[in-house]
Amino acid sequence: MGFRVLELFSGIGGMHYAFKYAQLDGEIVAAMDVNTVANSVYTHNYGSAIVKTRNIQSLSVKEVEKLRPNMLLMSPPCQPHTRQGLQRDTEDKRSDALTHLCGLIPECQDLQYILMENVKGFESSQARNQFVGALEKAGFHWREFILTPTQFNVPNTRHRYYCIARKDLDFPFAGGKIWEEMPASKAQDQDLTQISEILEENVSSDFLVPDNVLTKRVLVMDIIHPEQSRSMCFTKGYTHYTEGTGSAFTPLSQAESHRIFELVRVIDESNQETVKSEEVLQQRLDLLHQVKLRYFTPREVARLMSFPEDFNFPAETTNRQKYRLLGNSINVKVVGELIKLLTTK
Repeated sequence: MGFRVLELFSGIGGMHYAFKYAQLDGEIVAAMDVNTVANSVYTHNYGSAIVKTRNIQSLSVKEVEKLRPNMLLMSPPCQPHTRQGLQRDTEDKRSDALTHLCGLIPECQDLQYILMENVKGFESSQARNQFVGALEKAGFHWREFILTPTQFNVPNTRHRYYCIARKDLDFPFAGGKIWEEMPASKAQDQDLTQISEILEENVSSDFLVPDNVLTKRVLVMDIIHPEQSRSMCFTKGYTHYTEGTGSAFTPLSQAESHRIFELVRVIDESNQETVKSEEVLQQRLDLLHQVKLRYFTPREVARLMSFPEDFNFPAETTNRQKYRLLGNSINVKVVGELIKLLTTK
């Protein structure tokens, strides 16, 4: 019998793509999310038959059993556990859906496999204790991980918490710890992909970093060059906020951009005591323009999150929406490898 997969908090379909990546026999029986924009993207790529717009906390055992899933893939809201948030954990209303599922899981007899993704920090939360308690009550064996795509040859840092669980057969590697690498993985020994390999050609000037950001915030930006094999975690605030939301790209070499920034530093240091004149400000901006600094496009961010080339957004989706949706999604390759691990006997 093939896998019957229930995808909860399905977003733009990252878990669906991860299941396809794992090349397992089976189907997604339902994909549920409350976000209508995300659901329109999912529908654009997979059709509307399995997509359901709904609150997860109203899901009943009867509804789940009617779908007969034997695998549950989910990425519950991370905001209750993020470093930038209030970290209210289970007191945050956005935790209600996961709390509800913790009551549901022991009642759903057909479920044999579960994979859950969340932010780093979830591992020390009350929500995690609640979730693991539900797994144990339901008779699951479980393992926990904190992994990042760079461990899978993807040039992007995105540390995330993962838990995989299955009934019947225990895993052939130790529990009682949080794994920070894949057990006996050969994939992690390969060289990282260079950023140049994920770039689009002829990128529109619309993606250039605007002058006001160049002038005021460029020195706190994480700037990536073509020959590098890294990038920061892209969040839903990418392009809207400057610091800590993702990297920017320059086609220049590290040496060339360093030379330009040294000239900018000289201007800044020689004008510390006075208000910079319009002429000096323009001279500084002209230098910064030479860096040709731009944001990564939504397609490039999708590539860094291991979405396949046939993944697309509907025409009406704005770039701002695309960045928000991608920032809330998962890395397809990391989850795909974990699904393989989850299902390997």
